[in-house]
Amino acid sequence: MTKLDLPNYKDQSPEVKARFDDLKQRDVILDVKHLGKIFDSAKGPVTALEDINFQVHRREFVTVIGPSGCGKSTLIRTLAGLESATSGEVLLEGAAVSGPGPDRGMVFQGYTLFPWLTVKKNATFGLRNQGVSAVEAESEALEWINLVGLEKFAEVYPDQLSGGMKQRVAIARALAAKPRILLMDEPFGALDAQTRSKMQAYLLEIWRHIDITILFITHDLDEAIYLADRILVLDAHPGRVSELIEVPVSRPRAPEQLLRPEFLAARQRLDELIHPPGQGDEEVGKLNMLRFANVGEEVQPQN
Repeated sequence: MTKLDLPNYKDQSPEVKARFDDLKQRDVILDVKHLGKIFDSAKGPVTALEDINFQVHRREFVTVIGPSGCGKSTLIRTLAGLESATSGEVLLEGAAVSGPGPDRGMVFQGYTLFPWLTVKKNATFGLRNQGVSAVEAESEALEWINLVGLEKFAEVYPDQLSGGMKQRVAIARALAAKPRILLMDEPFGALDAQTRSKMQAYLLEIWRHIDITILFITHDLDEAIYLADRILVLDAHPGRVSELIEVPVSRPRAPEQLLRPEFLAARQRLDELIHPPGQGDEEVGKLNMLRFANVGEEVQPQN
C-alpha cells in the first residue's frame, strides 16, 4: 500500500486487465507522432507542444488533463485540423490530417449553437453542408436528437434550453455527421456540478451504444478518471506527455465508484503529476496583501 493506504494505481483487477487486453487489440483510430507546435509572439517563439506521441484505439475514451499552459486546447485544435502542426504528424485511420473534416466531430465549452435555428435545424446543419438532402438530414438528425433525449424539444430554439440541454444538442449535431472520433474541449466546464454529473452520465450512455471514439479535454481530476479508459497527462511550458495512465476502475461507471480505493489511487497519482509537492509554495510568500490597517497597527485576532 502507498500513502493514504491506497493500492498502486497501476494495479488492475482481472476484469479491468481483460478490458485493456481487448482494447489494445483494436484498430488504431488516431496516431499522433512527434507532434510539435510553436507560436510566434512579441517576445519570440513560444513552444506550446513538444514531441507529443500517443495512439487512441477504436471505441476508446481518452481524457486529456494537465496544468494551465500545457497546451490541451492547442492539442485538440491541432487534432481537429483547426491549427497546423509545426512538426510531426496526426494520422486518422492512417490518413494525414491537414485540415477540418467530417471524420472528426468537435464539441466546445461554449455551446456554439445557431440561436436563429431550432434544435432540429442545428442538428442538421453539418449534414446539409455535406450535401445531404433536407429529408435525409432531418431524419438522421432526429435520430440523434432522440438519442440525447431531446425529441420533445426538436422545434425549440437554443435560448429556451438549459446549459446541459444546449450541450446535448451540440453533441447530437457533432455525432449526426457520423465522425470517426469525437473531440471535446472542456464541454462541461461551464455547467454547474449537478448538471455536469448528468451530462457525464449522458455521454457515457451514448458512447456505450454507438461506434465512436472520444478524446475529451478536462481540467477536473475526477471527471478525467470517471469518463476515461486512459488519461493522457501533459506537462506545461512546453506541453509534453508526462504519463498515459490506464484507469484501474471497472465499467460501467457509477458515482459510488468515486470513493473506491482504485479510483482514489488514480486520483492521487494525477494530483502528484499535476500538483507536485512544493510547486507554487514559493509564490505564496510573494502575494501582495491588501492592507485594511495602518502599517505597524496590531490587528486583533477574532475569538
